This record gives sequence, C-alpha cells and structure tokens, in this order.
Amino acid sequence: MYWMTNLPVKALASILTVICIALAPFIQPAWLFSLAVIIFSLVLYLIPETKYLSISIMVIAVLYGVGLLSIFVFAGTLAIVVMGELAFRATGGRQRSYLYYIVAAAAVSLPVMLYYEYTAPLIVILGILVAVMLRSALREREDTLMVEALGVAMTMYFFEEIGFSVDLMLLFAAAAIAFSFGYFSYRFRAADLSGLFSGALIGIILIVFADVRWFLIMLAFFIIGSACTRYRYDYKASIGVAESHGGVRGYVNVFANGLVSTAAAILYGVTGNPACVALFLGSVASAAADTAASEVGVTGRAPYLITSLKPVAPGTNGGVTPRGEVAAIGAATLVAVVAAATGIASPELMLIGIIAGFIGTNVDSLIGATLENRGVVGNSGTNLLATLTGGIAAMALYHLI
Repeated sequence: MYWMTNLPVKALASILTVICIALAPFIQPAWLFSLAVIIFSLVLYLIPETKYLSISIMVIAVLYGVGLLSIFVFAGTLAIVVMGELAFRATGGRQRSYLYYIVAAAAVSLPVMLYYEYTAPLIVILGILVAVMLRSALREREDTLMVEALGVAMTMYFFEEIGFSVDLMLLFAAAAIAFSFGYFSYRFRAADLSGLFSGALIGIILIVFADVRWFLIMLAFFIIGSACTRYRYDYKASIGVAESHGGVRGYVNVFANGLVSTAAAILYGVTGNPACVALFLGSVASAAADTAASEVGVTGRAPYLITSLKPVAPGTNGGVTPRGEVAAIGAATLVAVVAAATGIASPELMLIGIIAGFIGTNVDSLIGATLENRGVVGNSGTNLLATLTGGIAAMALYHLI
C-alpha cells in the first residue's frame, strides 16, 4: 500500500479516476471503453506500488464492459474506493481516518451523481458503508483495494437491481440513527470498527426498507446480547469460556446474527408480505435466545450434550443446561415483548417469536454438536443457520396460525 504515500502515484490514481468518470458516457459500446481502461491499467500495473490499484480498476472495468455494472455503478465504485482510500492513507490510516474516508467518498460521489443525473443516494451511501467496513475488516492486507472495489460494486449493483426508492429525509434520518448506534457501541466496547460499520449498514437497511421499529427490535437484541456477555464475565474468563476481546463484536458476528433479519427487511420493503415480519422476528428472537443460552447457561451446572444427554465440559459445542434453556426463553420473550410494544407483533406473532427463538437456539446446539464439532462449519456459520431456522420456523407457524 505504499502507493498511498507517494505523491506522484496519488496524482496518477486521481487523474485516472477522473478521466474514467468523465469519458465513460462518451465512449460506447461499453466493452470498448472497458478495453481502453484495462490497457491503461496494465501499464499502471508495471509500477510496483500500484499493483492492486490497477487490478481493482481492471476488475471493475471488465464487469462494466460485459454489461453487469451500469455506468454509474462503475464510476461510483471508482470514485468511492480510490478517493476514499487516498483520504484514508493521506491522514495516516488511524481510527479518525475512517471518517475522512467517508467524507471524501461522499464528497466525490455527489458531483458524480450530478454528472450522471443519478437520483438514488441510498445506493451510494450503502456503497460507502461497505467500503469502510471492508477497509476496517481487511486492515493491512495487500489486496484490500481489490476486495473493496468488488464489494462496493456488487453492493451497488444489488441495490440498483432492486430499484427501491426512499425519501431523502428518511434516508438521512436512518443514517444518523444507525451511525449513532454504531458509534456508541464502539465507544462502549461492544463492537470494534468493523462491527460499527456493519451494524450501521444493517441499521440503515432495517429503517429504510421496513421501519424504525424494526431497528428498535434489533437494538433490543443487541442490548440483551451485550448484557448476557457481561454477565459473570470474570467467572467465564476463569474457566476459559468467555468471549474473546472482552465480548467486542466484529463484522463476522454482526452478519452471522443479523443477515437473515436484514434479508427479511429487504423482502418486506420490496414485497410488503407480512410473513417477512415473522421471518424477521423469528431470526432476531433466535439470535437473542442463543446468545443468552450460551452466555448465561455456561454459568450453571455442567452442560449435557444435546444429542446424547451425556455430561460435557463447559463451553462444548452442543452443550445445554436448564439455566441456559430458561435464559433462552427469557431472551426470546423480551424480544417478542419489544415487538409487541412497538406494534410490530400481534399477540399471536409474539407467541410465534418466542417459540421460534426456542427452536432456533436448540437447532444451534444440534448443529454445534454435529457439524461444528466435526469442523464442517464454524461458530458464525452455526449462528447463521440457527437464525435462519428460527426465522423459517416463525414463517411456517405464521402460515399455520
């Protein structure tokens, strides 16, 4: 990444980005412009410090040339990644540099939107969030730029294909709420930087595609999970089963527990199907129940393996305790109560959420005792499958009732 501290190379990267953005509308067909960009990037590749910069530009150019990316997604991705990275590196790559990344990416995206007469700021905001999230997660990997570019391009492509429109004031309010939540989570050491940005990303999607009340339900899960993680933390640390890094959550944990609920919000926003509410509530209740069962249950009696009911050591995947099962029901109930109090869930759906949460946490134990213990999936994969199961169970119960 030395190219970011080399002034001539900085200028070259900026010039290339501006040229691509300015000329793209005038050089058609798209594959012809893509070919020209690739040839120029191959020359750039010969400069040692610009290896991954040139690769990232070539990847985006190819996707644009074959028609997968629209002209704006192509230009927007270049603007966000290149200018954002320049600002990040120019300010030393420290924690505050992520703010400069966001400001620079947003500042350059606005004129690009005006130039292309593009009217979908949601896509740009989500692209910027994915960029800083990947930057914080990948840190000093050499291929960071390439992964960032591909991640931003695919995110913008996905949401452009959905074609969901949102009021500008709602979008700004959603961004303010979600970033505030992420910031305080970071300040109180409940999340790291990647957790901050991934949490903000999910928060914006929940508010924009569904309702701010969905965000409050997710917030309830976060509070429950954080409280359970801190419950008798010193004791759990003494027996070697406490969450690492003091329970600070990163992007992997955020997505493992929140991906299904985020998908439910997007589906609800696009289709308006009330079954998506059940999917959302079931997945969040499962995530809360599983966290409570793991964090509280391990402080009780020796656990029993769910598949054989034989005693196992605390912290063993698939181990369950009566205290953990009670805690799971309690956590799922709290999530369901918040959903009912905000008007999202009827009494019937509230009961469904509790049942789905109990199902989800025990499916988590089953997967842990079988697939996870055999190394087929990791802890995050187990959490994802459990929340998916809980969400599907809630949908099935919703249709039955």
